[in-house]
This record gives sequence, C-alpha cells and structure tokens, in this order.
Amino acid sequence: MATNAKRIKAKAQAYAPQTKDDCVADIKKLGDLSRDRVRAQADMNDEIAVITKRYSERLDSLSERIDTLQGGIQTWAEAHRDELTGGGKVKTANLITGEVSWRQRPPSVGVRGAEAVIETLKKLGLGRFVRGREEVNKEAILNEPDAVRGIAGITLVTGVEDFVITPFEQEVEA
Repeated sequence: MATNAKRIKAKAQAYAPQTKDDCVADIKKLGDLSRDRVRAQADMNDEIAVITKRYSERLDSLSERIDTLQGGIQTWAEAHRDELTGGGKVKTANLITGEVSWRQRPPSVGVRGAEAVIETLKKLGLGRFVRGREEVNKEAILNEPDAVRGIAGITLVTGVEDFVITPFEQEVEA
C-alpha cells in the first residue's frame, strides 16, 4: 500500500490560479517552497547544534559549580537554621547578598493501581473517598489521612520541605 501524500490545509485565500496550467505550476511552486522550508529548518537546527556544542562544556562547568555552592550554602544554613530563623519564628533569613528560606510543600496523595484502591476503599466502607465517576477523591483523603493509612496503593506525602536560595539582583536602567 502506498503512503498517502501530505495534505496541506489552509483557509481560503484571495489568490486563485486562472487556468489548469497555472494550477499545475502553482503546485510545483508549492512543493519547491515546502522543500525549501524543510531545508531552512534543517539549516537552523544544524546551527543550533553547533551553538549548543560550543556552550555545552562551559554550561556543564557552571552548573557543577552552582550545584557545589548551593549544596554548601544549604549545609551551612541547615546547621545554623535556629539562629537564622529565630528558633523557627520566621521562614526566611536575609543574608545581605540574598536570602535563604524553608518552605513547606502542601500535602499530596499518590495513588497507584487506582481500580484496586477504589475496590479496597469500598470494601472497607470508605466510599466517601471515591468520587461518583469512580476515582479516588484525594482532597477527602487529605482531610482524613488517618482513615486510609496502611491501605496498599495510597501514599500520603506530608512535611516535604524545599530549600530556596534567592540572590539579590539589580537591573541596569538604560
């Protein structure tokens, strides 16, 4: 079976060929232009590849240095957290050149094997955690986490904390 030719869809235009020969010539032009566009795209991608290769080693080196500094800053800040946060009274500490902060992520529910979990919840009389269209109601579980602890396939994630470093930056005005 032959492969189908690529169809080109477009909204109606003001231009229209006036004869069959004009139409044949326009189809040839359309093919030529389409191939030119593909070549231009390939040329563009080739140039992007050259640029990416030229900067990749430098970017990798910078990323490695950034990761090292972030790790060191986090280690120091964690060791001095009580001092920086006033014993936990604040979540952000200003260190003149930037801030470090600790943010609590909102609780979340992960469900693996949704059908089996739904069946288990119903068997245990916990149908209130199943929505009408037969899906686990994660919001209800977050409101009553103790009721579903230990049920296979349900993972409650709480207390995940992110560490954030925000360097201060000044924008130059022209």
